[in-house]
Amino acid sequence: MRPAAGQAEPYVWALDAEQAPSYWFPRDCPRVLAWPGPDTVDTDRRLLGATRVHAIEYGWLHRMQTARVYAYRFDAAPFRPIGTPRPYAMVATEPVEPLGPPEPVGDLLARHAGAGIELRLVRQLWPLWDRFVASSLQFSGIRLRNADPRS
Repeated sequence: MRPAAGQAEPYVWALDAEQAPSYWFPRDCPRVLAWPGPDTVDTDRRLLGATRVHAIEYGWLHRMQTARVYAYRFDAAPFRPIGTPRPYAMVATEPVEPLGPPEPVGDLLARHAGAGIELRLVRQLWPLWDRFVASSLQFSGIRLRNADPRS
């Protein structure tokens, strides 16, 4: 267990099935994620062009194709959602043991395709990020400090 950024108590972090696709990426891979929410207007749905979009920079494609990512499974009982207005993870405030050894996530590109998530390759994440931030879409940026600098 470790304290979370801005949190006083340590947490065990976990993801539910809804949040898991946000982490079907190699370690430290910068990515931009977007999906429609209840307040998304039609013009922004057309901007998205898909049910859910994840984007990475071209420089991360090889790592995306070759990364070996593993997931632990836990009993859900000790976990509660964290994050407002929309939960972004599950946390437990007591130590928990995995239900078994870590399981391979498998081919990350195939996982995206199988989940109906459009994976986009872009030269730079920032233009897409700016469009999503200015829209009525739900969005997330993860590890953006590792993205290529704005041009």
